[in-house]
Amino acid sequence: MNDQIKDAEASVLVKAPRGLVWQALTDPEIVQKYFLGTHLTTTWREGEPVTFAGEWKGKRYEDKGTVLENRHEELLRITHYSPLTGLPDVPENYHTVEYRLEEAPDGTHVTITQGNNRSDSEAEDSAKLWEMVLGNLKELLER
Repeated sequence: MNDQIKDAEASVLVKAPRGLVWQALTDPEIVQKYFLGTHLTTTWREGEPVTFAGEWKGKRYEDKGTVLENRHEELLRITHYSPLTGLPDVPENYHTVEYRLEEAPDGTHVTITQGNNRSDSEAEDSAKLWEMVLGNLKELLER
């Protein structure tokens, strides 16, 4: 395996206050509107579980992870495992996903970083998915 695999990263400037963007990242009802219909379940408390359930490319899924860090209106960091990968449910097959918010003059800069990718192509595919999700978020909040 390549030890130099890059993280998947996507970012966008959303013309909305940081509090509103944070709510959109953490409120299951809003998440479902921009995150491909995903049903999110979590308390967002550190150490607690997080699940994402829905359908992707015609296949049902229930991804899971744990909340690693929650700094209100600034940072969420979770682990993430998807059975759709076909890989065993063991720690080395979990990604880390970080959602970072930074105030900007015209709104809020949102960056999602996904670590522990198995290959450069996985990182590239994941970055494209996160770019689509952030594009949907931006469109929803700027309407």
